[in-house]
Order: sequence, then structure tokens, then C-alpha cells
Amino acid sequence: MAKRHGKSRGPRIMLYSHDTFGLGHLRRSRALAEAITRADPAASALILTGSPIAGRFTFARRVDHVRLPGVTKLRDGSYVSQSMDMSIDETTEMRAGLIKSAAREYRPDILIVDKEPTGFRGELLPTLEQLSARGRTRMVLGLRDVLDEPEVLAAEWARKGAVAATETFYDEIWIYGLRSIYDPTEGLPLSPEARGRMHWTGYLRRELNAPAPAPGRPYILVTPGGGGDGQAMVNLVLAAYETDPELEPHAVLVYGPFLSGEIRAEFERRVAALNGRVTALGFDSQIEALFAGAQGVVCMGGYNTFCEVLSFDKRAVIVPRTVPRLEQYIRASRAEALGLVRMLEETRDGMGPEAMIAAIRALPSQPLPSQAFGEGLLDGLEHVNRRVAALLARRTDQAAE
Repeated sequence: MAKRHGKSRGPRIMLYSHDTFGLGHLRRSRALAEAITRADPAASALILTGSPIAGRFTFARRVDHVRLPGVTKLRDGSYVSQSMDMSIDETTEMRAGLIKSAAREYRPDILIVDKEPTGFRGELLPTLEQLSARGRTRMVLGLRDVLDEPEVLAAEWARKGAVAATETFYDEIWIYGLRSIYDPTEGLPLSPEARGRMHWTGYLRRELNAPAPAPGRPYILVTPGGGGDGQAMVNLVLAAYETDPELEPHAVLVYGPFLSGEIRAEFERRVAALNGRVTALGFDSQIEALFAGAQGVVCMGGYNTFCEVLSFDKRAVIVPRTVPRLEQYIRASRAEALGLVRMLEETRDGMGPEAMIAAIRALPSQPLPSQAFGEGLLDGLEHVNRRVAALLARRTDQAAE
């Protein structure tokens, strides 16, 4: 056990999630932090996040977060400060300083970085250099199961210097998926040494943190995740219920916190006109309870939503986005090929109300995900806890030498 000022302390885990859009990075980091501290009652975790709604989530005991100044991605791909009168360069410099200061004061034993090896616009590099020079922090790069098309990803990582950073700073690379489903590093020029540091964990199981809804009216859950790019899917579901007055069961729609206010207001009008056949919520930080009680799910193809579909063993129809990345399409198409879900794909199925009506009506006849895949699919958190224990043991052994 490490000591500070002569007193023993438990392991400290720092997690970085840049969070310029959506909820995926924060929710993944939160799931990891809570699993690690649950497995080791002496451990604590600190999440560094740019999510503007981090404060709306509850965090487990011994898990806290630091909110970095937010940034927003514009339609042209550029970024601006979310709320402050600062240039994007000034905002990035401030974020980099806060990250470095937090690492210096918190003195983490393990740093887990989500998806971006160098952080947003390279903001993590000063901290990686600082921790590397100190030599007591084990650094881990965590990658979701799918990042993007291999050629697109290779160009992006080359532009960001991500391959060099991965080779130089990271003790391990964790991939939160299975190699048999997809390899997100395909096409990246990583050395054999770096690939030898990879660990395929399996998907990150989600658990029920609040009571499931009492048995009552059957429903399907409709969720576009964070909602920032979910307009088309929500519109399609509402159009299905508007077109077919006999469509069942009842739908519970969770817009997500990032759906535009004007768009949401129009959706609210349409929901009201359906006379209770669809009910809507803005945001639910305990959406796991809604997953647990649902007869089926209609969703987009983000990583966290996919983990929830698998964790609660729900029949699902996935409507993946295809821009600006093909990540969701790749995940959904591989999952459909394995029999885990059904995908609604525009060129094959069409994107009219009739296609969604047919998909909802066919949900009860789909196999459950558990019927399509064997053991190991959802072992991610257990595998992560084993790796954390191994890294901490290695640190302790080296300190004793």
C-alpha cells in the first residue's frame, strides 16, 4: 500500500474522458470507476471529464469527478469553447493545466485514458510526460470495441501523433470488446511490442443501480443515447406509431440531454397527439432500470447502449448513425451477423415508417442476445479488475526493490 506523509493510503485511480460530444466516454469511465472501487474497498477514483452534465449523474462512494471546461464541435468539424469567452486554443491550454494539476495533487497509481491517446487536441501530453517522468503511475489506454474504419482511423491517429504516444507512454491497452467480434486497431501501425500489451476484456456489464419499474403496462424502450444526433431515429419511431394506430406495445422514449430544444418541442407535440401510446422523458441518469423492465429496445448503436442491451438481455432494433463515423454501423452490422440484434439499414430496409413498424412488430420473435453468444461476452469489468490488481502488484513489487 502506498504512503503519503507517512500514512498509508489506498490505491488511487484517475480516469480521463475528454467528452466533447455525447455521454459515452463519461458513462464508460463511471462504470469502470465504480467497478474498481467496488472490488477494492480501499481504492478511490477520480474522473476528469468535459461533459456539461457530469453533475447530473450520481457517483458511487469513493468516486468523484473534476469538470473540465467544455467544448462544442461545430458542423464543420471545428471546436469552440462551450460557455466561456475564450478561443479554443486558450480553452485547451486551460484544460491541459487543470489535468496536469489534478494529476500532480492526486498522485494516481493508475491512469486510465478513454479512447484518445493524446487527449483532446493533445491536452493530455503534458500530464503523460509528467507522470512518465515520476515513474510511479501505470498508464492504460482504454479503447471501445469499434473506433472507425481502419483507413480513416489510421489517418486520424497519424495526424494526432497517437501511435507514437501509445508506444511511448502506455503500459497496457485495454479493448472493451472481443477480438472475435471486431479489432478496433486493425490498420494501425502499432509495433509488436505494443500489440503484446493489449488485453481484450469483453464488454462492460451494466447493473441495476435503482429498482426496476413495477410490473405494469408492457413497453419498449426507445433511446438515442445522449440524443445529440438522435433526431432521425426518434422521428422514425414517432412516425411508425402515427402511421399504425394498432402498433404495440406502448413506447417509453428517453430523448437524452443533448437533443435540441426546438426539435424536442416539436416531438413533444407529436407525443401528446398519440394519446398515451408513447410517453417521453428528457433524461434519466438511471436508465438501467428502464432497460430492465422493457420488452424490447429501439436504439442507436453507441457502445454504452449496446452494453446495456447485452447486459439486460433485450431484443433490440438498432438504427446506427453513419456520420461522422461508421463506428455505430460497424458495431451494429457485426452484432446482427452474430444474431445479437437486428439492424435497420437504409439501403436494405428503407427508412420509412413501414420499416420501423415491421421491426417493432418482429421484436418478440427475435432471439435474445444470450441465445446467440456464449460465455465471456460481458466479462469486461471482471477482467479490468484483474488487470488493475496486476498493475498495482507490479508497482508494489518495483517499489520494494
